[in-house]
Amino acid sequence: MRILLLTALSAHLASSVLVVGTFFMLLLAGPSRAPTARRWEGAMVVWGRLLLLVALGSGIVWLLVRTALFEGRAQAALEPRAVLHAVLDTWPGLIWLARHGILVILAAFLAIRSDLTERRDWIAARVEALALGALALALMSASSHAAAISPGTALTVAIDACHLLGTGVWLGGLVALGALLRAASRDADADDRAHAVITARRFSRVALVAMLALMGSGVLNALAQVENIAALVGTPHGRLLLAKVAVLVPILGLAAVNRRRLLPALPGPEAMRRLVAFVGVEAMLALVLLVLAAAMTLTTPARHAEPVWPLPVRLSLDTPLDGSATRWRALLASQLAVLGAVALIASFFSLRRRAPLLAGALALAAVAAAVGLPPFVVDAYPTTYRRPLRTYHATSIASGSAIYWGQCAACHHGTPADLRSASTSRRHAGELFWLVSHGRPERGMPAFENRLEEAQRWDVINFIRALGTAAGSKSLGAQVQLDGAWLIAPDFTISVGPLAPGALRDYRGRRMVLLVLYTLPGSRARISELARKYNLLSTLGVEIIAVPMQTSADAIRELGASPPVLFPVVTDGNAAIIATYGMFASGPHAELLIDRQGYVRAIWRDDTGEIQVQVERLNEEKSVPPFPDDHVH
Repeated sequence: MRILLLTALSAHLASSVLVVGTFFMLLLAGPSRAPTARRWEGAMVVWGRLLLLVALGSGIVWLLVRTALFEGRAQAALEPRAVLHAVLDTWPGLIWLARHGILVILAAFLAIRSDLTERRDWIAARVEALALGALALALMSASSHAAAISPGTALTVAIDACHLLGTGVWLGGLVALGALLRAASRDADADDRAHAVITARRFSRVALVAMLALMGSGVLNALAQVENIAALVGTPHGRLLLAKVAVLVPILGLAAVNRRRLLPALPGPEAMRRLVAFVGVEAMLALVLLVLAAAMTLTTPARHAEPVWPLPVRLSLDTPLDGSATRWRALLASQLAVLGAVALIASFFSLRRRAPLLAGALALAAVAAAVGLPPFVVDAYPTTYRRPLRTYHATSIASGSAIYWGQCAACHHGTPADLRSASTSRRHAGELFWLVSHGRPERGMPAFENRLEEAQRWDVINFIRALGTAAGSKSLGAQVQLDGAWLIAPDFTISVGPLAPGALRDYRGRRMVLLVLYTLPGSRARISELARKYNLLSTLGVEIIAVPMQTSADAIRELGASPPVLFPVVTDGNAAIIATYGMFASGPHAELLIDRQGYVRAIWRDDTGEIQVQVERLNEEKSVPPFPDDHVH
C-alpha cells in the first residue's frame, strides 16, 4: 500500500511540476512563425494536456490510498463515506480539493480551441495556464510537513512553495527545452535553430536564478525540518535528504558544462546534439530528485523522529584540552588549517598553478583533521542522540534515586567510576542510556536492559544528571550572579488540596518562583514573614511555593490562620520535591529562587534570606537565558 502511495504521489508531483515548466518555457520562448517552433509549441500544449490527465488521475489514486491508510482498512478506498470524510474533514483533504479544482479548471481551459493569432491573446492564454498550474503546485505546501511547523507556519509554507515553484521552472522547463533543442537539431532551417538557441540562452539565465532559489529554500527547509546532524544522518527523512544532495551534485556539474562549454558553441549542430543529450540526463536525474522528494513527504520529519546514530564515534567540542600533548595537537592543526585556507585562496588567483594549489590545500586540510580531531572524537552509540522518554521532573529523579542507591551506588558512588565526574557530565543522555541498558562487560558493569523497564532507565539518567549538578550547586549562594544561569530547576507537580494540579513550568516566562522547603515548628516564623511580604513579592513578579518536608494532609491548616498564607502549599507529592531539591540544599529549611526561564539563581540554606534585593537584581538582568529543554541531553 505504501509503495502504491509513493508511486501515485511521485507521478502527481512530477506531472504538476512539468505542467508549470512547460507553460513557463512557452512564455520564455515567445511566439514564433518558424515551422519547427510552431510544431514544438503545439506538441507542448498537447503534452500539457496529457500531464494534466496524469496529475488528476494520480491525484485520485493518492486520495483513495491515503483514505485506506487513514481508516486502517483497504476497503475504505472504495467507500464513498470514507473518501468524503478524508476530503471534507481533514486539512490535507481540503487542500486536495482546492488543488484538483484548479487542475480541472486548467484542463477545461486547455481543451477550449481558441484563436491565438494575436500576440496579446497568445500571451494571455499562456500566462493564465502558467498561473493556474503554479497555484495548484504551490498549494501542495499548505498540506506538507512545512504546514506542521509552529510558530512561523506561514513563513515555512512560503519557503516550501518557493522551493516547489523553483523546481517547476527549472525541471519542467528543462524537459520542454530538451524537446525544442532536439527538434531544432534535426531541422536544417537556420531561423528555427536560432530561435532554439535564443530560448536556450534565456533559460540558462533563468535556470541559474531558479537553482539559487531552490538551494536557498532547500537549506531553509532543512534547517526547519532536520535541525541537526544527528537527525540528518540518523533518520530516514534525513538520509533521503542526503540522497537528494548526492543526486544534485552531478546535476550541478552537468549544468555547469552546459552553461560554460555547450551554450557558447551553439548553433553548431554537433554542440546542439550534445546539449540535448546532457539536458536529457539532467532531466532524468531531476526526476529521481522528485521521487526522493515524494518519499520524504511520506516519512516522519527528522525533527520529530528518533535518530539512530550510525557511527561508532562522534565529535565532542566539550572535550577539555588537558595536557600539553593535546594542546600542541590543537595548535598544530589550527596552523595547518590556516595554511590550507591560504593555499585555497591563492588557487583562485593563479591559473597556471591552480591544480597544485588546490591539491596542497586539500592535503593540508586532511593532515590538519588527522592531527587535530582525535582528541575531540568520543565513543558514540545508536541511542546517542535519542530524546529521553522521561522529562527532567522531580518524580522521575526521585524514582531514579531509589534505583541508583539500590543497584548502582556500590560501584559508582565515591569510586573511580563516580558518575558525578566531569567525563560523565559531558556524555549525552542517550549515551548514558545505552551504557545503562547494555552495560560494559569489559569493566564488569552488567546490562540493565532486562532488569529495568525503559522508563526506569531514563529515571536513572535524570537522577545522574541531577547528581552531577548537585555538586556544582554549592557555588550558588544568597547572591544572584547576573548572566550566570546554568542550574536547571527540575519540574514538579504543584498539588494544593482539592485544586487542579499545576506545574513549576507553568510559571516560565511569567513569574519567578521562590521554592521554600520548610519544617515545622522551626520554620513557622519564616513562613509568617513570607506571608506578610507576599503582596510585595507578588508585585515584583514572584510566586512563593511552600513544600513541607513532612508529609501531612493538614499542611495548610498547620501553618495557622494569622497571618493568612495566600501562596500555594504543596499537600501531595512533596516527597519527590524534597528528595530532588534536597540534593541542592539539604537541612530543615531551604529556599531556592528560580527565575522566569526556569533556572535556580540563588539558594538560602537557612531562613535568613533577603529575597527582595535578589529579585530586584534579576528584574534588572539584561541578558535573558533561553528556556531550558524539558529533557536532559
